[in-house]
Amino acid sequence: MTLPPPETTADWFGTAAAALPEDAEQSVLVGRIWDPAVGGPSPVLVRDGDVFDLSAEFATVRDICELPEPAAVVAGLAGRRVGAFAELLANTGRADRDRDRPWLLAPVDLQALKAAGVTFAVSLLERVIEERARGDLGRAAEIRQRLLAEVGTELAELTPGSEQAARLKELLVAEGVWSQYLEVGIGPDAEIFTKGQVLSAVGTAEPVGVLAASTWNNPEPEVALLVASTGRIVGATLGNDVNLRDVEGRSALLLPKAKDNNASCALGPLVRLFDDRFDLDRVRGLELALEIEGADGFRLDGVSEMSRISRDPAELVRQMLGRHHQYPDGAVLMLGTMFAPIQDRDRPGEGFTHRVDDVVRISSTPLGTLVNRVRHSEECEPWNFGIRDLMGNLAGRGLL
Repeated sequence: MTLPPPETTADWFGTAAAALPEDAEQSVLVGRIWDPAVGGPSPVLVRDGDVFDLSAEFATVRDICELPEPAAVVAGLAGRRVGAFAELLANTGRADRDRDRPWLLAPVDLQALKAAGVTFAVSLLERVIEERARGDLGRAAEIRQRLLAEVGTELAELTPGSEQAARLKELLVAEGVWSQYLEVGIGPDAEIFTKGQVLSAVGTAEPVGVLAASTWNNPEPEVALLVASTGRIVGATLGNDVNLRDVEGRSALLLPKAKDNNASCALGPLVRLFDDRFDLDRVRGLELALEIEGADGFRLDGVSEMSRISRDPAELVRQMLGRHHQYPDGAVLMLGTMFAPIQDRDRPGEGFTHRVDDVVRISSTPLGTLVNRVRHSEECEPWNFGIRDLMGNLAGRGLL
């Protein structure tokens, strides 16, 4: 099969230049590909626009993340050249994918897929609105207006778990405004949940899924940290923590159904490993841009500023992993978002919800752009390559 020149391709999934960080030449970028030649996935290094297979040195991305200095080791590796990143990106996103040629996968493998919720004041209020509306999108506008009047903007200045936060909690309880979402938003314990199962994440240029029965849902543009089993943060990537607001709004106990569905966790395009040019302090100052384009002509733009997060990323990692809970293969932790779309799409007061074929772009100049097209989870490609399949494939290749 002959593909169009990938360097100039500007299909729905974008170009290689847009997918990669602005300073890609000074970045240490690792990811994963599906290689038909070996019938399975391989970790790769992307350097100078080319993709190099690292499987001869490391069977998994997890193994790279467990190194004492991942960026320093990987940057010095050669590896077998697989092809141009632009070629693999083009083959990933096309409906007529050439299954005899490699394509991109989510850039993580054995890490647990975790997410932190209600880490920004704006999204905190939206969770409260979901709860009070009981999943009824039509009631949301009225509730939003009333809550903003009652709570105001004080939440953005609070330190969760502080004495000030405790006093506000007492006030809100007395006023009858308290919510379980305010508990995790300003209380001492963060909301950290399992976003998906190991190996279930999808990568860039792939469909992202929402349940067909959902009538109120949205993307959640987030930074995702790569955390080693020791708790050390070794890199970052972009994530879309797709949320079904009507499902979670009916009951917070339905969070697993709202969050963990086929193709509902998107990560990528690549992991940028921490080094002298990019570290956790850079993450703390990142801005994420969100762009949604619908086949109906609808467009929505938003931004999420990491500087406005209410819990420091390092604190969220400590609450996830430590003496109280171990992750022997490490974890990916999505840090939450301040983006909560309320722009009306259909009828006034009903806000935003996805439609099939929406294209979602999440971008940050140091991390590149993650692009996905919305499908119903039931219609997305089934996830059927699990841990047993991976271990069998790696053993058959002599990599274990």
